[in-house]
Amino acid sequence: MTEHEEFDEFVDTIAALRAPGGCPWDREQTHESIAKNMIEEAYEAVDAIEAGDTVHLREELGDVLLQVVLQSQIAADAGEFTIDDVCRDVNEKMIRRHPHVFGSAKAQSAGDVLELWDSVKLAEKDAVDGRAVDGGKDREGLLDGIPTGFPALMQAQKISRKAVSVGFEWDTLEDVWGKVDEEIAELRDAFASAPKTDKGKVTEGAKAEVELEFGDVLFTLVNVARKMGVDAESALRASSAKFRRRWAFIEGAAWAQNRKVEELSMDEMQALWDEAKERE
Repeated sequence: MTEHEEFDEFVDTIAALRAPGGCPWDREQTHESIAKNMIEEAYEAVDAIEAGDTVHLREELGDVLLQVVLQSQIAADAGEFTIDDVCRDVNEKMIRRHPHVFGSAKAQSAGDVLELWDSVKLAEKDAVDGRAVDGGKDREGLLDGIPTGFPALMQAQKISRKAVSVGFEWDTLEDVWGKVDEEIAELRDAFASAPKTDKGKVTEGAKAEVELEFGDVLFTLVNVARKMGVDAESALRASSAKFRRRWAFIEGAAWAQNRKVEELSMDEMQALWDEAKERE
């Protein structure tokens, strides 16, 4: 078995920072005080991946690992769990959820693997529910394990996949497209009937209903993506990155003319946009 001396040294370093006589800042941190750092570091790692910057990725993965080890040390100091518990649990989970590698199950494709993964997760949930009932506690709902703090698009994807895992699914992609058309029609009707401001936007009092209908359209499109085998979060990130590139081209063209981008007419902006698109 491969030794991981550097990992052990790193764990010892974080323990020393938290120990009496260690770093005052590290010693006063709690799970809650650094929770947002986990999200920030994860997003920075994703940015490095999407940029193809492996040097930066190495650094960002270290920052993600720092959050894992520091949170684990905070837990160890409170007598909750240790980094060894974290590693043991996730190792057991990976073995459990890959019965096609460590057991007798069969999987010929990535799709087969995802189905196996979901079926094992459901079995795990049933076991947890059984223990909860035996202990006089409420069962956990199918969607309860999805954090409400997730980005909305990511949350929608996970909700959709969970529902599908128990059979709540359209038969074909065309059925989902039909639902998209239905939701778009409802959005149009809601907007058409809503009171408007002088600028043609819905009033504050009518905004909630229109937002809900708009959300229904987005949620249904997430299901289109899932049916197509496309990750909606990745797709939108890619579109945002594309827009950034084209917008940077428009700004650069304006600056080259010693003009501000807001001084360009819409026709000029569109022409530059089209040029940027052609260059891609």
